[in-house]
Amino acid sequence: MTRTILSLALLLVAGCEPLAMSLLGTGAGTALRYGIDGVAYRTFTAPAPAVKQASLAALEQMGIGFESTDTFEGGEVLYARSAKRTIEIEVEPISARATRVRIAAKNGGLFYDSATASEIVAQTERLLQSASQGRLLQSAGQGRSF
Repeated sequence: MTRTILSLALLLVAGCEPLAMSLLGTGAGTALRYGIDGVAYRTFTAPAPAVKQASLAALEQMGIGFESTDTFEGGEVLYARSAKRTIEIEVEPISARATRVRIAAKNGGLFYDSATASEIVAQTERLLQSASQGRLLQSAGQGRSF
């Protein structure tokens, strides 16, 4: 009886090893992926000029200095820098009222800082929402209805 229980226990443990190795490999791959390609993407329901201004304001709020802009086939790239990060924000119009941003925050080496990129997205979103609320309140004050 003891021998049967021991055999069953060993079979269960042996069966768990591939599963444990698979889970361990998946976890390591996910952590590495976020470390290497930690780029944040977001589409906003706002025109490109508004998203650009909100992104610049978000950088200013976070104490990240704006450096320059450049254009690419689909839109514009904003370059910024802090003491330990270089930031690239691609602003790409999808339509007159929708804009996609891609934010990459490099930490000086080969790795990206997904937390900083995500925070820039969050701050940009808050600023766009505040601007939208302000326009709605202003329109309501002028007697416009929706």
